Amino acid sequence: MYYGEVQFQRDDRLYERLVSESSNHFFRNREKFSDWQAVVIYPSRQTEQKDIHPYRALINSDQFHRIYLNDLGDARELPIGLALLALTIEKPKKARETARYLADRTREEIRDPQANRAIMEMLTTIVVYTFNNLSRAEVENMLGLDITFQETRFYKDVKAEERRSIVLTQLDRKLGKLPAETKKSIAALDIVKLESLTIALLNFGTIADLEAWLKQN
Repeated sequence: MYYGEVQFQRDDRLYERLVSESSNHFFRNREKFSDWQAVVIYPSRQTEQKDIHPYRALINSDQFHRIYLNDLGDARELPIGLALLALTIEKPKKARETARYLADRTREEIRDPQANRAIMEMLTTIVVYTFNNLSRAEVENMLGLDITFQETRFYKDVKAEERRSIVLTQLDRKLGKLPAETKKSIAALDIVKLESLTIALLNFGTIADLEAWLKQN
């Protein structure tokens, strides 16, 4: 069983929560799983919880993995999966060039249609969040997309409800129970804004952060 956290701003009780929640979940599902691993992804080492002393044995074991995106190196030299992670912290000017490179590389290297589509969908979402002033047509042009990728979840408004459900689950877990009015605002978002929110919520620490984002969007 893998337990994952993506933490883009400091949470000085992250390890307390991760260790207690994962241990409790593993305990309740012991019959299903024989082992567990934890993975935490940070944009940089500066974002990590400052006091890790109480968990030093676990954190430094082969059961716990910390990934710092700015330590991964040039996205162009990484496997595509890691390159997508590294792309999320690149500055816009470089991100534009890297995104197009990864789109071309995906078309060349990933032959499985389902995997290809999943990667292109994630890549498109990252680009929309990074360049939220661009239109859909401009994003397509940047990535060299064709009509095929308009069949992905990202472009199909009929899948908006599915995305909304995922976003609400993520927000409830990260921020706690949301006010009814906040949920109503999320229900009014279209698929493009929901995809942006999927990435933006990584930076939220409180419900106030979410409400500020909704006000702007």
